[in-house]
Amino acid sequence: MGLKQNLHNLKEKYKGTKMAPAFNAIHTFLYLPNETTHNGTHIKAADDLKRTMNTVIMALVPCLIFGMFNAGYQHHLALGAIESANGFFDTLFWSWNNLVIGLWKVLPLVIVSYGVGLLIEFIFAIINKHEVEEGYLVTGMLVPLIVPIDIPLWMLAVAVAFGVVIGKEVFGGTGMNILNPALTIRAFLFFAYPTWMSGDKVWVHGAVERAGTPDAISGETLLGAYAQNTSLAGIDYWDMFWGLIPGSVGETSKFLIIIGALFLIFTKIGSWRIILSTIVGALVMGLIFNGVVDAGWIGESSKFYGLMSVPFWQHLIIGSILFGAVYMATDPVTASQTNKGKWIYGFLIGFISIMIRVFNPAYPEGVFLAILLMNVFAPTIDHYVVQGNVKRRMKRLKTKTA
Repeated sequence: MGLKQNLHNLKEKYKGTKMAPAFNAIHTFLYLPNETTHNGTHIKAADDLKRTMNTVIMALVPCLIFGMFNAGYQHHLALGAIESANGFFDTLFWSWNNLVIGLWKVLPLVIVSYGVGLLIEFIFAIINKHEVEEGYLVTGMLVPLIVPIDIPLWMLAVAVAFGVVIGKEVFGGTGMNILNPALTIRAFLFFAYPTWMSGDKVWVHGAVERAGTPDAISGETLLGAYAQNTSLAGIDYWDMFWGLIPGSVGETSKFLIIIGALFLIFTKIGSWRIILSTIVGALVMGLIFNGVVDAGWIGESSKFYGLMSVPFWQHLIIGSILFGAVYMATDPVTASQTNKGKWIYGFLIGFISIMIRVFNPAYPEGVFLAILLMNVFAPTIDHYVVQGNVKRRMKRLKTKTA
C-alpha cells in the first residue's frame, strides 16, 4: 500500500504538468487504471490495451526462454561438447549452463530493446502531452526474438530508435502506425547493416579466438544450407519441430509457436483467419515450386534448386514463417480488419514469403518483407472488400425493388 500511495501522491502532484504522462504510465503499469467509462458506451468489458499486450507477451515468453536455452545448446553443439545424435539423452543437454549462456547473451538484447524504446515513448508522450501507450510492450519483446543473437547492442539501439520514431511516432503513436514497428526495426537493420543480418551462422560464446574475434562463428543455419545446396546431415525433422536448430532466438521452436498460436486464438487476441491463410499461402507456393522441380524445368545446377526442392510442408518448420504468421501478421493495427480481407491478406503473406525465400538465396528468409509489404496494402484490401459488399447489397436492393 505504501508504494501505491506514494505513486498516487506523485501522480496528483504532477497532474497537469509535462511530467504527468510519465508518472501515469508507471502507475498504470503496476496497477489497474482507476478511470472507468460510465455512460455513452455500446459494450462494457474488462479488456483494455494493457491486458491485450500482456496476453501477447505471455504467449511470447516460452519462445524467449527456449530461445535462450537453444542458444546455449547450439554453442555446445558447435564446439562438439554435445553429440546431436544423442539429443535429449545427452547429459549436457539438460545442463543449466545452456540456459545461463543464452541468458547472458539474450538478456542484454531485451534490456536495450525495452530501455531505448520506452525512453523514446516517454519523451514523445511528455512532448505531445498524451498518455504513454502500452503498444511498445509487445514490440520490445518481439525485437530480441527476431534479430541475430550476436548483433552489437549499439546497432540494436539505433534500429530501435529508428523503428519507434519513424515506424510509429510520426504516424501518431500506437494504433495509428501503418507498419509493424518490430518489423520496421528488423528492416532497418537488414538494409543498414546487411553483413550482420545474414543470419547464416551460429554464435558461439567465449570460444578460443578465431580470426581475431573472441566470439567464434561456426556452422550454417538450415535456410543458409538449403540456399547453398549443402548437406543437412545430423538434423532431422523432429529437431526442426522442437527447435533444436540454429536460427533467430524466437523462431526455432515450432512446437512453442503453435502453443502460442492456440493461446492467442483462445483468448481472441490473434486472428485464426490470418494465421491459417498465411500457412495455406506458404504451402501453395511451396507446392508450385515442387511442381516446377518435379517437371524438370529447373536442374540441380540452378542456384534456386536447393530451396525449390524442399518439400512444401517443410517450409513451415524451417525459418520464420510460423513465427511471422502467429506474432507479426496478426498485429491488429497493421493487418486487414475485414474477415474476407484477413483471408486475402494472410494468403498473400505466406505466398510472397516463400517466393522471396526461394528467389533471394543471399537472404533466404522473406517473411518480414512480405508482412511489411502487405501492411501497406491492408487498407486497400479492406477498401475493396467493403466496396464489394456495398455493391452486392445495392444489387440485391435493386432486384427486390424492381
